[in-house]
Amino acid sequence: MISFRPLALGRTKGTQAMLREKLTEAMKDAMRAKDQAALGTIRLILAKLKDVDIAARTEASREGVADDKILSMMQGMIKQRNESISLYEKGGRTDLADKEKAEIAVIERFLPQQMDEAAVEAAVREAIAAAGATSVKDMGGVMAALKGKYAGQMDFAKASAAVKKALSP
Repeated sequence: MISFRPLALGRTKGTQAMLREKLTEAMKDAMRAKDQAALGTIRLILAKLKDVDIAARTEASREGVADDKILSMMQGMIKQRNESISLYEKGGRTDLADKEKAEIAVIERFLPQQMDEAAVEAAVREAIAAAGATSVKDMGGVMAALKGKYAGQMDFAKASAAVKKALSP
């Protein structure tokens, strides 16, 4: 007789399933509302997430990536779209730029509230103090601390510039 392991449905309380469940529910809601733009973007997010899961899969970890990795993946998707927008606008393709902007709006619905500039600067100062950073050579440790604590909440390109400015003589 063949026995089957029950599916890992009990993960709903864990951190790894919260964002995944939100994405799945949003996809169902978009289907019900016949919102093709949102549906397409959510499907793109879930496809990218599946790729990340496959890349991160090992025998020891079959549950998939944690929410912080999903948030940074979505930040990367936004960064790609912003780059595309600038290229499309330079090329005079406002229709494609508008499509990318709409996708960004859908992706941002799943991200936590972004930190304002003052909050980013305060977090940078705190991370520099915690890491004991004194020069630009210590920037990697500061950025790692920021990414670990504020994944999905800040633009790390701007945070990097703030760290570099704070650590420069």
